[in-house]
Amino acid sequence: MSPPTQPMMQQSDAHWLDDIIEAEALTVLFQPIVDGESQLIFGYEALVRGPSDCPLHSPLMLFGVAEKEGRLVELDLLCRRLAIQRFVELDLPAHLFLNVMPATLLERGFREGATIEYLRRLGLSPQRVVIELTEHAPIHDYDLMRRAVGHYRDMGFKVALDDLGAGYSGLRHWAELRPDFVKIDRHFIEGIDQDSPKQQFLRSIIDVARNLNCTLIAEGIETREEYHTLWGMQVAYLQGYHFARPSDQPPHSIAHLMPTAGRHYNKSVTAASICKPVAAIDAKAKLQVLLDRFKHDPSLRCVALVSQGRPLGIIRRNTFLTLFANPFGHSLYAKSTLDELSEKHMVLARLNTPLEQLSQWITETEGERHEDFVIVDDAGVYQGMGNIIDLLREITAYQVRLARHANPLTGLPGNALINDALATRLNDGRDFVAAYCDLDQFKAYNDGYGYAHGDEVIIAVATLLQDTLREHGHFVGHIGGDDFMLLLSGDDWANHCQQVLERFEAMTPSFYRPTDRQAGGLTSKDRQGQQRFFPFISLSIAALPVDPQHFKSPVAISDRLCELKRHAKRTPGNYLLIERRCH
Repeated sequence: MSPPTQPMMQQSDAHWLDDIIEAEALTVLFQPIVDGESQLIFGYEALVRGPSDCPLHSPLMLFGVAEKEGRLVELDLLCRRLAIQRFVELDLPAHLFLNVMPATLLERGFREGATIEYLRRLGLSPQRVVIELTEHAPIHDYDLMRRAVGHYRDMGFKVALDDLGAGYSGLRHWAELRPDFVKIDRHFIEGIDQDSPKQQFLRSIIDVARNLNCTLIAEGIETREEYHTLWGMQVAYLQGYHFARPSDQPPHSIAHLMPTAGRHYNKSVTAASICKPVAAIDAKAKLQVLLDRFKHDPSLRCVALVSQGRPLGIIRRNTFLTLFANPFGHSLYAKSTLDELSEKHMVLARLNTPLEQLSQWITETEGERHEDFVIVDDAGVYQGMGNIIDLLREITAYQVRLARHANPLTGLPGNALINDALATRLNDGRDFVAAYCDLDQFKAYNDGYGYAHGDEVIIAVATLLQDTLREHGHFVGHIGGDDFMLLLSGDDWANHCQQVLERFEAMTPSFYRPTDRQAGGLTSKDRQGQQRFFPFISLSIAALPVDPQHFKSPVAISDRLCELKRHAKRTPGNYLLIERRCH
């Protein structure tokens, strides 16, 4: 027999739920999701809590009671609306991750279009919203679930799968739904810095994600060691208490927690990435001090000699110990100073020296041994030592990464490298221009001439952009398809863009057959299936002058460029649109 208080308890929970929904008495917290490469916030996960003095404070209790009472859809839509509203009120940058229970998408009472309606009302683009499917019950109807996910994608949302490795059928969900993002359950993150099997598991998941064109998010990161391990494994996005706890006033930036805090360079491609904190020895020290260090530390190969923190030279283990290897060594060198025994010819690199440049210095110095080199800060103060093995390893890893993230058709930097370049320029704090370059009438050309010819046009555009812009120091990236990203600087960038347009216009007729060339275009079906005439393909460039003080992330720049691109494409022909309004 059930305890007499049980029905009262159930009724009390239902009463609490009624009051919460009627009063909209929910608190929305946000936890940042960090881009490990750019060190910027990529997005915020919205987390909803009930009143603190209520038994339904926990989301598990709150949604459990709502499901039992048949009010799951009603509560879910309320949470979405309040999360979107609060996200806009706080003017948070980047993406909003909305937790959605898959069961609500399949409920009869679910109202399609409600989320997009909330967004339109509050002026938030669906491209900035990620629907995060949170699993609390098994999915039985995958066909219906795929249609529901496809519905969201058609409206511009991205989709994330939460807690891979926990719950019911995470791997099947991944295979069936093909989400844009997958979150790795905290179980596989906790203590990963000391757990080789977990690292191996994560490497396997990284390979799967890469093959499925999916991005991983590691959640539940609580320690610096966990973070460093994941960062070294190149997990794209990171989330956890190590960066910030869920808060109703979340930070807009957490750069102070990252390893390159306060520096305006990318650690992964500079001497900072291979700098080891080998203790230097002061020039005034006795010979015996260094002799003892070498004897007690067999791994110590080379030591920097410093005076007031600045390097004077280096002393190599083998050279130094050889001096004292014979019976007369002590007699001959006992009165020598360390400065007299040091090598003055050394490679000296700053923390922000690019690895490619450092490699060039070493290889161009003939007849010298430079297995080890000294690394200093911008003020010339000793920071540590580097060695050529680590240098070669880092350069190789960086080149592999460049190749992995390059566009396979053009070889230009792809989306990950474009975001890196944008983040680096924002961190530099100097004004620059971001430009979106897109072909007009290209679908009709592809339909009429086939994708092989279409690829030839894309390659021609890539070559044109490189030949015209790279010699002036501009960045050219390939977003995908016929879309390109340009990062421009200097006073003549607009003239360089005009040169691109003029040269493209001159080469365009060569893409067409003689009859189409004479007609000035081709006849093909439009998106409604109607035959109509399409003029020559043309190039639209939408340019956005960027003041880093007014743009908080690459995502904010991308969102504004998408709007500008739509305006630019309304003008026929080859056209450069420049954003003129003040921010």
